Amino acid sequence: MECYLDNAATTRALPEVCDLVAKRMYEDYGNPSSLHMMGVRAERHVKEAAARIAKTLKCDAKQIIFTSGGTESNNTALIGTALANRRRGKHIITTCFEHASIHEPLIYLENLGYEVTYLPVDSMGHLQEDTLREALRPDTILVSVMMVNNEVGSVLDIPALSKVVKETDPGIVFHVDAIQAYGKMKVIPKKIGIDMMSVSGHKIHGPKGTGFLYLADKVKLHPYLHGGGQQRGMRSGTENVPGMEGLGLAAEYMDETLEERRKHMYECKSQFIKRLYEMDGVIVNACDPSRLEETAPHIVSASFDGVRSEVLLHALEEKEIYVSSGSACSSNHPGISGTLKAIGVDAKRLESTLRFSFSSFTTTEELDYTIDCLKSLVPVLAKYQRF
Repeated sequence: MECYLDNAATTRALPEVCDLVAKRMYEDYGNPSSLHMMGVRAERHVKEAAARIAKTLKCDAKQIIFTSGGTESNNTALIGTALANRRRGKHIITTCFEHASIHEPLIYLENLGYEVTYLPVDSMGHLQEDTLREALRPDTILVSVMMVNNEVGSVLDIPALSKVVKETDPGIVFHVDAIQAYGKMKVIPKKIGIDMMSVSGHKIHGPKGTGFLYLADKVKLHPYLHGGGQQRGMRSGTENVPGMEGLGLAAEYMDETLEERRKHMYECKSQFIKRLYEMDGVIVNACDPSRLEETAPHIVSASFDGVRSEVLLHALEEKEIYVSSGSACSSNHPGISGTLKAIGVDAKRLESTLRFSFSSFTTTEELDYTIDCLKSLVPVLAKYQRF
């Protein structure tokens, strides 16, 4: 039985998304900047895709900037905001367990003379309001936090954190990495005080190489790409019309089916955690089983005493079970997870943790099969491994 339990890394594209992308590539393949009818049709498709996404956020379509994915969205938000506000200040705040597509641009900005404060989180992966409040300064220009942690599934209280920022200084830009949140929970940026928000298409059953950045009207952003002035000059380059339309359709689907998908994934998560605790030496990280709905519905981080995560991952792979040992975007630079360190996971568990992540396509049969394989593999691997 093939069990794909790595949906936090990427998701299977919806069949209707694939069909629409192929149709646009074969039929309406005009350049949206062209003045003839083929170009006009292509431009119309781009606008329709933006309108579909905007509807899910209850915002205006002009507030959507299409990108190549979450990494570009995050880089554009951070670097663009920093450059646009450098005369106002050079202080940026984030947390110590952000995704690499936040962490690396901030290192880049530090090399340009910006100062970054990395705030700690607690054992459940939450940023306390007082911690944020105490870090804010007169020269703070940007606060960037993730809504859902990609490794352990903790959910940050974005409305409360935004309130702290805006009460201190309404001019501070509040950016949210919603790459693991969008499509898993309802997000209305204006309602909860988000100025910028990053989303990736391939996390929501859309095409790879697509994403968007929500940008509130008042936010000043220095363009990250320069060229033909597409997307109101905010992101130059010929638009990826098939990808944009596929992303728009996926966003619409995720919004319309949100409640039933959330219910299914929480049921999967509850069953999976309950069965994990049938095993000895297993700890589920940053999650209280009695308060599951305070965490993301699709992510479970579990540590297996005495077994190296990479060894267990490949042992599961031989059983056609596909999981992750952390963020897929960091797999080319293996090392101890900064997230696990940030939430205080003890040293012995740092190298024995796997991430299991679900989608609406995940079945209870797949989860039971995975548990059965874990029950047979873990004792054997633990017997022959030495940390």
